[in-house]
Amino acid sequence: MSIRQGVRTKAAAMIAACLTLAVMSFTRSEARARQTNANIAGSSRAEIDGFNKKYIAAHLRMDNAAVMSMWAEDGISLLPTTDPIIGKEAIGKFMDEVMGRMPGYHMQKMDVDFQGIEVSGDWASEWAEEHQLVRPPPGKRVIDSYGKLLLVLHHDADGNWRITREMWNQGLKP
Repeated sequence: MSIRQGVRTKAAAMIAACLTLAVMSFTRSEARARQTNANIAGSSRAEIDGFNKKYIAAHLRMDNAAVMSMWAEDGISLLPTTDPIIGKEAIGKFMDEVMGRMPGYHMQKMDVDFQGIEVSGDWASEWAEEHQLVRPPPGKRVIDSYGKLLLVLHHDADGNWRITREMWNQGLKP
């Protein structure tokens, strides 16, 4: 073997070793990044699950103030047969008007099956099928409704997830 061939062989071996180390380092970095992302996603998922429990509890109590605390200031609600309701203040006013027409009614049941939860940084979306059973005062009809819901959430600087967009429409009874 000539000196040149020996140098080339050593150089090739060094390059191969460097590439192997680079690939191993990259693979470890990628694994750490995936684990970090999984931890963040798991943490965010747990936070959204907590948000969903609060969402259901506030609606079960028919507590507009608690529901409104879950909205972003610039939130938008999209409901059937209405113009978009833009802004937390307008959404709260709309909810208060609806509740004002329902004295003596009590939410008996609210089942919400949240699905398709996706988190991307400070943003998340989810959809749900829901069923509400509202007990009326004497002489009024029970409200038994089904709906489909889509929420877009934002993780605010204060650490809370808030609704930025809501879309609801009538669903079918299973």
